[in-house]
Amino acid sequence: MRLASAAMTYEIEQLNPPILPERTGAYTHGTLVTGARRTVFVSGQVPWAEQGVVPTDFGDQCRLTWRNVLAVLAEAGMGVENLAKVTTYLSDRAYREENGRIRHEVLGDHRPAITIIITDIYAPEWLLEIEAVAVD
Repeated sequence: MRLASAAMTYEIEQLNPPILPERTGAYTHGTLVTGARRTVFVSGQVPWAEQGVVPTDFGDQCRLTWRNVLAVLAEAGMGVENLAKVTTYLSDRAYREENGRIRHEVLGDHRPAITIIITDIYAPEWLLEIEAVAVD
């Protein structure tokens, strides 16, 4: 995907070597970024709202966490289309499918490199955490 910003054109190219298995979801095996002038590293975002309330429902937490990721990108003048890499930490394997559906809602047709890790999360009420790398 070739994108233009201010005075520079950059490209985020999907890398899906034919020797690897066919992708099963909304991601690419790798991304090649060329011509970028800025890189944003988004720290792990969690389902915090302004009042510090954490929803108990996974879907609500996931959408809130993505909202927080997108807020960091917006602060840099970027959006979903700038994402090159996303890492999602899930507290339970049971959230995989819903996480994938919501990620697809957020990303649309954009396919960054994706990693999903099932692990213990810092605070027990958080069911996920998302970190990302974006370029322009």
